[in-house]
Amino acid sequence: MDSIAYNTQHSPIGAFASFTLGAKGAKGGLGVELGKPADQNVFVGLEKPEGGFDCLPFFDAVADESLRFDVSGNAAARGPVLAPFEDRQISRELSPCKDVWRAGALEFRIHTPVCPAPDPVASPKAAQKLAYAPALAVEIEVDNRKGKKARRVLFGYQGNDPFRAMRRLDDTAHGKFVGIACGDSTAIASDSPGVYSAQGFTAEQILEEPLPFNRAFGLGGVGLLVGEIPAGKKITLRFAVCFFRGGVVTTGMKGSYFYTRFFADIEAVAAYALQEFKALVARGAAFEARFQRSRLNAARKFMLAQAIHSYYGSTEFLEVEGEPMWIVNEGEYRMINTFDLTVDQLFFEMELSPWTVANELGWFGKRYSYRDKIRFPGEEEEHAGGLSFTHDMGLANHFSRPGFSAYEKAGLHGCFSHMTHEELVNWLVCGLVYAKQTGDKKWLKASLPIFEQGLQSLLRRDDPNPRRRNGVMALDSSRCSGGGEITTYDSLDVSLGQARNNLYLAVKCWGVYVGLGDLFERLGDARRSSLAQTQADRCAASVVGAADPQGLLPAVLYENVQSRIIPAIEGLIVPYCLGLTKILSKSGPYSALLAVLKTHLEKVLVPGVCLFPSGGWKISSTSDNSWLSKVYLCQFVAEQILGFTPSNVADQAHAAWLLDIRNSYWAWSDQMISGEAVGSKHYPRGVTAILWLKGGK
Repeated sequence: MDSIAYNTQHSPIGAFASFTLGAKGAKGGLGVELGKPADQNVFVGLEKPEGGFDCLPFFDAVADESLRFDVSGNAAARGPVLAPFEDRQISRELSPCKDVWRAGALEFRIHTPVCPAPDPVASPKAAQKLAYAPALAVEIEVDNRKGKKARRVLFGYQGNDPFRAMRRLDDTAHGKFVGIACGDSTAIASDSPGVYSAQGFTAEQILEEPLPFNRAFGLGGVGLLVGEIPAGKKITLRFAVCFFRGGVVTTGMKGSYFYTRFFADIEAVAAYALQEFKALVARGAAFEARFQRSRLNAARKFMLAQAIHSYYGSTEFLEVEGEPMWIVNEGEYRMINTFDLTVDQLFFEMELSPWTVANELGWFGKRYSYRDKIRFPGEEEEHAGGLSFTHDMGLANHFSRPGFSAYEKAGLHGCFSHMTHEELVNWLVCGLVYAKQTGDKKWLKASLPIFEQGLQSLLRRDDPNPRRRNGVMALDSSRCSGGGEITTYDSLDVSLGQARNNLYLAVKCWGVYVGLGDLFERLGDARRSSLAQTQADRCAASVVGAADPQGLLPAVLYENVQSRIIPAIEGLIVPYCLGLTKILSKSGPYSALLAVLKTHLEKVLVPGVCLFPSGGWKISSTSDNSWLSKVYLCQFVAEQILGFTPSNVADQAHAAWLLDIRNSYWAWSDQMISGEAVGSKHYPRGVTAILWLKGGK
C-alpha cells in the first residue's frame, strides 16, 4: 500500500459522471458518460512564500496557445510557475466517502456520497434532490498561521471537449457565486469570500495577470478559481464540482437524467450544492462510520473503497418514457445493465438501495426477456425452451430493441455468444434475494409468474425428459444457432467460459433450486416446491458424484475437462443471502455437497493450481485471467460458509494488482491476466467486496 498515485472515481449518485483524480499528470479530470478518465489537467496548488506554486501532481505542462495566435512572435514565452510537490511531501487517505490529500500547509478533501439512493416513488422530494444532486463537495484547507504574508491557493482544470469551450460561471450566476465551466456539462463553483474565477491560455498567464478585467479572457482553455489566505490564518475554502446533461440523452427509448426534475442547468446545480454544502458533505456519514469501525485489513479497506467509488462512477439514473430507470453501465464497455454484473452488484444494492434491484428486474422482465427453443449439442432437433433474459439492455446510452442485447451473437462457442441459462439464473437469484430480504409482498405477487416460468425453463434446460434430469444444464438455446452458450466468464477458456455442464453454473443452479423450493413452500405451492427441491437434490448428487479420488472436481462435468476452478463454491452465496442456515449446516441435508466443495477448494488453493506465485487467487487452473470481483465473492464464501482463514498475503497481492502502474490509471478494474488489467477496466463490479463488511474480517 505504498503507492498513492492511483486514480479514483468521485461521482454523484446516478449522474454517470466522475471527478477522477490520483494518477500523475493529465490523467484525471471531470468527465460525463465516459468509459475512462477525462485526461484533463487538474490544478490544485498553494503559493510558496518565495513565489511560484506547489501543486498536487495532476497536470502536465500546458502549451501556450497565445504563441500560435501571435504569429509575429511578439508574445514572450513565460516560464513555469507551477511545480508539483515532491512525492515525499504528499500523503493520501482514501475511504468510501473521502479522498484526502495533504502536502505541506495544504489539505485537499473530496467528499463522495455513499448513501441510500432514495426510491423515486416512496421518498420525499427533498431527499431525492439532495441524494441525486449531480455535484460533489470539495474543500481546500490552508494553514498559514506561521506565514509572514498572504498566500494564494488555486483549484481548476483545463477543458478538452472539442465541442465546448471553457467559460466563467460568473456571467450567469447573478452574483451568487463564482465559477469556471466547460460548456454546460462540467463546472467548479465557489462562494467562499475572496475567491475569484479566471480564464487564460495557461495557469501561469492567469496567476501573473495584473488586470482583473483580463480574467474574463474567453479564448483561454484553462479555468482557475483563486483565493487568498491571509498571514496568521487557517482557512477552509469550499467548492462544488458539478455535472449536468439536459434533455433527452438516450436513443432506442427516450430518457433524461432524473436530476433534471430538480435542476434546469449547471448553474442551478452549483447554486444548490453551495447552499446545501454541509448536507452534501454529510451524505455518506453513516456508511463512512461503518467502514471505519470495521476490522478489515488495510488491503481490503483500500479495495472496498476503490470499488465503491468505481461503482458510483458507472451509475446512471434516468426517467425513461415516464418511468424511473436505474442503470449501472459496464465500465469501459458502457453496456447498460449487464445482467451478469447486476447479480454481483446485488449485495451492495441490497445494502443501500433495494428498490434499484426491483427496478432492474422490472425492466428485464418487461422489455429484455424472451422465449426460445433449446437443443442438445450437435443435434438439429429443437425442444421447448422457455423464459430467459438478455445479457444487457444496450450500449452507450442506446437501448437495444426489446428482447435483444447489444452483446450476444449467434453461431459462436465463445465470447459474444448467448448467456441464456446464466441470465435466467441471475434473474432468479436477484428476485429471490430481493423478495426474501425486503418482504415486498406486492412486488412478489406481481413477479410470481416469472418465478413460475423461470422454474419451468430451468427444468427443460436440464432435460426435456423429466426421467433423465440430473439438475445440471445440458441444452443450449436455439438463439446460439448451433453454437454454445457461455457464462459471465466469457473471455476464459472452457473451464469457466462454457455454460453447459459447467461446475460453477451447476452449483449456482443448485442455490436457485434451493431458493425456489423455499419460496414456493412459503407460498403454499407444494407441487413447485417439490419440483425445485428434487432438482436441488439431483444437482447436489451430480456434483458430489463428480469428485475424483483426491476430492477434486472437474470444471466441466461429463466432458473430460480437468481444469480446476475456485468459483465452484460461488453458488453457496445464494442460500446464505436467503437466510437458509440449515441448508448450509455441516449436519444439514447438503452436508456432502459442502464437504466436497470444501475439500476441492483446499486442494486447488495451492501454488501451481489456483494460486499465483504472489499468493493471489487464480480462478481457473488453466488460465491466468483472474477476476477480482469474483475473487472477493469467493473469499467471502470460503471464509464465512466453509470456514477458511482469511489470507493477508492474498489480499496484499490483489491490492497490488490495482496499484500496479499498468493498472492504476483505470481506478478499479476486474480482469487481471497475471496481475495486469486487460479488460473490464474502470469497472463497477468490485462492490462484491461489500460482503467483507458482513463478515467483519
